[in-house]
Amino acid sequence: MAKSSSSDAQALIRSLRSAYAATPTKLKIIDLYVVYAITTAVIQIVYMGIVGSFPFNSFLSGILSCVGTAVLAVCLRIQVNKENKEFKDLSPERAFADFVLCNLVLHLVIMNFLG
Repeated sequence: MAKSSSSDAQALIRSLRSAYAATPTKLKIIDLYVVYAITTAVIQIVYMGIVGSFPFNSFLSGILSCVGTAVLAVCLRIQVNKENKEFKDLSPERAFADFVLCNLVLHLVIMNFLG
C-alpha cells in the first residue's frame, strides 16, 4: 500500500513539473515574487516568535504588507495568464497598472496603520 502511494506521489510530482515547464516566463517570475513575499512573512513570524512583538503595530504592518502584496501578485498572475478566458479583453499593461495602483493604496494604508 505504501509503495503504491509513493509511486502515485512521484507520478503527480512529475506531472506537475512537466505542466509547469510549459508555463510562460512572465508567470514564473510572478510566482517567484509570490514565494518571496510569503517567505518574508514567514521570516517575520519566526522573528516575532524568537524576539517578541513589542511594537505590535509594526509586526502587523509587516505581515499585512507581505500577505497583501502576495494576494495582489496572485491577482496579477490571474489577469496576465493567457489561458484565463475571464480577462481576455484586459491588456497586460492595464493589469500591471492595476497591480501598481493597488500596491500603492495598500502600502499607504499600512503606513497609516503604523502611526
